[in-house]
Amino acid sequence: MTSVSTPALLVLNGATASGKSALAVRLAQQMRAAGQPAEIVNADSMLVYRGMDIGTAKPTAAERGGIVHHLIDVLNVTDTATVATFQGLARAAIADCRARAVVPILVGGSALYVHAIVDEFDFPGTDPAVRARLEGELDELGADTLYQRLTELSPTAAAGIQPNNGRRIVRALEVIELTGSWTPSLPQWAYALPDVVQYGLELPREVLDERIAARVEQMWAAGLLAEVRALERQGLRTGLTASRALGYRQALAQLDGELTEQQAKEQTAAATRRFARKQLGWFRRDPRIEWLPADDPGLAEHLASTLWV
Repeated sequence: MTSVSTPALLVLNGATASGKSALAVRLAQQMRAAGQPAEIVNADSMLVYRGMDIGTAKPTAAERGGIVHHLIDVLNVTDTATVATFQGLARAAIADCRARAVVPILVGGSALYVHAIVDEFDFPGTDPAVRARLEGELDELGADTLYQRLTELSPTAAAGIQPNNGRRIVRALEVIELTGSWTPSLPQWAYALPDVVQYGLELPREVLDERIAARVEQMWAAGLLAEVRALERQGLRTGLTASRALGYRQALAQLDGELTEQQAKEQTAAATRRFARKQLGWFRRDPRIEWLPADDPGLAEHLASTLWV
């Protein structure tokens, strides 16, 4: 195997339940066995939360296979995960790997997060005082009132945000107040990091749907409700990001008596299917991603031999 002073950044993209995490571990193990150390950098916005294990399908210590994983269990459920914060943390982890001649494998659960990490992607500034005032107004007046204000200030910004998404409404109002305008379009594909190689995992839709259904059943069987009860005591309901996670939102509704267990499962599966379609739609827009069959049993060996022989 050829040694490299600055290892390439390998990115594994794909929808939820497509097998990205397991593939990343197998690939890192293959590379380590061949003399090239590799570590995994998480790009899933929910794996960052401590205690959110079952509902996020967070890889266990055994499933991590002795491979170092970065950006897992770094926030409390009351913390808000922002793209800007994640960008900085992920880029720092990638730089640390490369400085040690370790290949970083970025596992992309969120297309937006991957885009922000690997590409030229700048964020409007923030002002803690303005943010605190707007969040106070959100608590006092509600999302509907702030959404109406946003609609009046920037119909374009409002059109791209759900009326009940208070966090994004507050952010849009903050940006408009600080900069005087709102730019809804994302930056174009232009790598900010050197030597990026991106792959995508694809599965037939019916296979992916079956995997999602099985994962949801397993979440409840493994004790998701008990996990959510424990997280409630840590402030889950007040977490602007964590409380909206797929499965957790529905589990909270079940605990509140708003949904039966079957309804909670069905709604989680349906929402996850929609999310998976949206993920793939985002990833498909990136022409730099090479798509590979996720169910190929020799995929890890193939990638290891192709990229680092």
